[in-house]
Amino acid sequence: MNPESINYTEEEELQAQKFLETHIYNGLKNLNTGFDAEYIYYFSEADFEIILDRVEENNISIFGIEPWLDSAYYDVTTYEDYNTAANDPKWYRKAFTEFKSREKNLIYAASYRVPKSVLK
Repeated sequence: MNPESINYTEEEELQAQKFLETHIYNGLKNLNTGFDAEYIYYFSEADFEIILDRVEENNISIFGIEPWLDSAYYDVTTYEDYNTAANDPKWYRKAFTEFKSREKNLIYAASYRVPKSVLK
């Protein structure tokens, strides 16, 4: 885990959310229809693949991936399950591939940490 991404101020949390909305989620459809908190964005398999590309380009950490099926919780996996750093794309790409192979029509959410250096 990148130490600079720990202990955000409230203002930095808001900046990080705005960064995600503007640069990572931009042009993609949020599939959260109210079944979860409104600040948690869910994406189709195709859109989540784009998310992973954008996250990797910006060295954003993913702490966990949570797919849902038919608006119901399906599973979760975290970077700790892969014994690696949260910003290592190998873990989240492997986890995504494993989820895709297990079930079709999943929608995906993740918990992210935008590096403070990106927020400046």
